[in-house]
Amino acid sequence: MSPPRAHNYMDMDLLRFTTAGSVDDGKSTLIGRMLYDSKSIFQDQMEAIEKASARIGGEEEVNLALLTDGLRAEREQGITIDVAYRYFATPKRKFIIADTPGHIQYTRNMVTGASTANLAIILVDARHGLVEQTCRHSFIASLLKIPHIVFCINKMDLVDYSEERFEEIREELEAFCSKLEVNDIRFIPISALKGDNVVNKSTKMDWYQGSTLMYTLENIHISGDHNHVDCRFPVQYVVRPQTNEFHDFRGYAGRIAGGVFKKGDEVTLLPTGFTTKIASINTFNGELDEAFAPMSVTICLEEDYDLSRGDMIVRTNNQPEISQDIEMMLCWMGESPLRPNGKYAIKHTSKDARCIVKDIRYKVDINTLHRLEDDKNIQMNDIARVAVRTTTPLFFDRYSRNRITGSVILIDEATNRTVGAGMII
Repeated sequence: MSPPRAHNYMDMDLLRFTTAGSVDDGKSTLIGRMLYDSKSIFQDQMEAIEKASARIGGEEEVNLALLTDGLRAEREQGITIDVAYRYFATPKRKFIIADTPGHIQYTRNMVTGASTANLAIILVDARHGLVEQTCRHSFIASLLKIPHIVFCINKMDLVDYSEERFEEIREELEAFCSKLEVNDIRFIPISALKGDNVVNKSTKMDWYQGSTLMYTLENIHISGDHNHVDCRFPVQYVVRPQTNEFHDFRGYAGRIAGGVFKKGDEVTLLPTGFTTKIASINTFNGELDEAFAPMSVTICLEEDYDLSRGDMIVRTNNQPEISQDIEMMLCWMGESPLRPNGKYAIKHTSKDARCIVKDIRYKVDINTLHRLEDDKNIQMNDIARVAVRTTTPLFFDRYSRNRITGSVILIDEATNRTVGAGMII
């Protein structure tokens, strides 16, 4: 008998997706349903949530939401507070789910969970349609440049699986999304509680001809989501084994943030501006002729140059912007408000620096998308356009062009806490 083909799991691509929606729209139930119907729950987990459901009582069916709501306060209140990550795989693809909270005061948690996602599932309650939180989450997904958004119109069982109600909500959502910058938007009518159109096709909604949510997640095209045009390699670590076997080895390890690097390519080293060629590209499994985002590799150069953590290797004829003055959309996560002229540590790719807040241009009213130019009071969960000046130049692209080289975080040096997530514009 041949051994199981474990290598296929290693070769499969990985889809990261986030779930968002208003409170009680059924995010945790949806994830529980996906895990349950795709046979991704262990027997002991199932028994534990059956017992917990019986203890809480009042449920005709097993409460699948308990699979992701891990904090005791979440289970007691029946809400999601923190971002819960879950990993599962089907024969076609691997998945990492970020289940994010619906409450307004946890906007920062949604930004954290969604920052690396390829796709956002935004739940809408079929009874209520487009609500304030739907607008908020759609705007954040657009701001974070999540390439694909799937609106799941949930609780269709509570509106008698009505096609008219689904079409009404879809028109509302399409009108709102026309103001946002999202390339790929889809709409699926579901019932997470009953399992309609989640993993299995619904028999109660013959009028819906589209694919189920699981089919969409398994087959959506994501390889084009990475920037394969602009070559960016932030150096994380200089590899010097200094053993007899590799006495003169000097490699630069890191994760490719964009583009395709090939052996023999002419590259420029930032910040010095020196040019050289790639001698070899190495990985744990041996040497490669070419590598691309988001692979982690060690690059060796033909000549020895003084490169260290925070420097960047780029293609000579395609370089990032280099500046100390940066404009960004900032989601504020700190418990204290953003200080005008305040000094913060800033982290960009593998580079650490410090910065000063030069100007707060405007705050965004997330529900109407209006700019509040007179309101400079930036509190936790607010989103604002901000200008900062850094102590040393950063090598960056616009966030809309590259989510890795276009993002920064701000850190309060007194507490060492992350207080802001910024998207460079």
